[in-house]
Amino acid sequence: MTIEFSGIAVSTGIAIGEALTLRRDSVDVSERALNKKETTAEVRRLKRALKTARAQLLAVRDSIPKDAPTDVSAFIETHILMLDDSFFSERTITIIKTEQINAEAALHRQMQELARAFDAMEDRNLATRIDDVRHVIDSVLRALDVDESHVGISDFSMGGDHWSGRIVVADDLTPADTVAMQHHGVAGFVTESGGPLSHTAILARSLGLPAIVGVHGARRYIKTGETVAIDGVNGMMYAETTEALLVDLRNEQKRLRQETRDLKKLIDTESTTTDGVELSLMANIDIEEDIKALKRVNAAGVGLYRTEFLYLNRETTPTEAEHLRVYQRVLRALKGAPLTIRTIDLGADKNLPGVTDTGNRPTDSNPALGLRGIRLSLSEPSLFTPQLRAIFRASAKGPVRALLPMLTNMEEIRQSQQLIAQVKESLRSEGLDFDENLPIGGMIEVPAAALIADQFAEELDFLSIGTNDLIQYTLAIDRVDDQVNYLYEPIHASVLRLIKQVIDAGQSAGKPVALCGEMAGDTRYARLLLGLGLTEFSMPPSLLLQVKRSLVTCKRSKLRKQALAFLDASSREERQALLERINA
Repeated sequence: MTIEFSGIAVSTGIAIGEALTLRRDSVDVSERALNKKETTAEVRRLKRALKTARAQLLAVRDSIPKDAPTDVSAFIETHILMLDDSFFSERTITIIKTEQINAEAALHRQMQELARAFDAMEDRNLATRIDDVRHVIDSVLRALDVDESHVGISDFSMGGDHWSGRIVVADDLTPADTVAMQHHGVAGFVTESGGPLSHTAILARSLGLPAIVGVHGARRYIKTGETVAIDGVNGMMYAETTEALLVDLRNEQKRLRQETRDLKKLIDTESTTTDGVELSLMANIDIEEDIKALKRVNAAGVGLYRTEFLYLNRETTPTEAEHLRVYQRVLRALKGAPLTIRTIDLGADKNLPGVTDTGNRPTDSNPALGLRGIRLSLSEPSLFTPQLRAIFRASAKGPVRALLPMLTNMEEIRQSQQLIAQVKESLRSEGLDFDENLPIGGMIEVPAAALIADQFAEELDFLSIGTNDLIQYTLAIDRVDDQVNYLYEPIHASVLRLIKQVIDAGQSAGKPVALCGEMAGDTRYARLLLGLGLTEFSMPPSLLLQVKRSLVTCKRSKLRKQALAFLDASSREERQALLERINA
């Protein structure tokens, strides 16, 4: 009888093969007290480990085939850059010296510091990137440990035959592990931890490796050598498979391969519905390397550029010059496509360098309801002004829009406009070029903003709906809380009414409205949103072609009546039935 395991599908595909269960021992990070002389030797030991970890990553990068997707090496480069970051090593060295403790304990302490900062982030795309920090620190910890039992996949300690055709089952995998697995012909992987937004998950999609994460306890039940199958579409792993199941999975495998070929044909086609409605399908990016994935699917531009990474893992806030260099590089890479830059969307609870008076704030304050987004920016002009100046200066090099996060009232818009007017005046007086008509938009992320979207639309140049936060604030649930995440429902009538209200407000004022939350990249909701009047979508590049196919094969005129029915649906069952009908 087939045994089923459920998890989170992160990379589409079907894989069937022998399991290879990895059990890597954890590194001992217990604290050891050192005397002053020993700390000097410990610092040297850490530096050697940093070099070793870096050399291992370079070996992985150099093994990547030249015909691999261009963003594959970029993920490895990201980890190499983290190791090269002086703050990363200097902070650990400072802990070793001041606390007089061993390198393992110092790295563990730094990991805890960074984890607290990332965990407090409301933007889950950013919060889940803590996995990359953990992977880098783990690579250094393992380099500190000379025990060969700690050697990982990325060390290439085993030949290709050992991995070829296997399905790897592990606790977690690093991007370096993932690249090495693909290099050795692994059929797919399953992990007990990890999330859909981690670099490992994104890389699996780029490499075409079927993958499932979050299969808790998988290694307790799966033995190396037994035949297993993974369904990367539905997030299922199967053991003790029947022949009938394997036949079904192989047929699905053929269908998915054909679907991939068909999707590629859409790359250069127009983004227009069958009844002539023009669509703008844009991409969300976090780092410059994401642009390569964006260009691979021919996205119309960047609908959301999250700038928070510029502020993290450093002792000082980024300067205007640093902001400007990054934005100009992105614009050059986009080659004329528009760039929407969201201003800093972090909270003072992150202990940002240069942010004043955070030490006296209550430790039990709720970050989701506290000093974050535009509230922090307006309370700290010295943090906000350099970024605004850089955004305007970058606009001299290409089409740029600025997007203000976490707006809740008109006063915040007017205060922002006053500061923007001051920035523009100072740039004029300095003789610096910029776009005088640079569009300023606002994120609609809380019900208060959605309810007065008509007022926002009169004052702003465009609106962008952030459904991740809007859903959570509207339904009063934390979707990462296992106890209540069953209540997270993007098609709840209250959520859809708010979305419709924002779209209508933009149309009445003649202002563009985009949607850049996860709903925009979910094919289950694309037609519903189009029926509600949305024509500008921004999503992860990896999801764009699936959404494009869903939209360009339908008529918006037929979707309107179906979409409006959702606004009055009173039960989850009724809404699901409507969803199936609109996607038929």
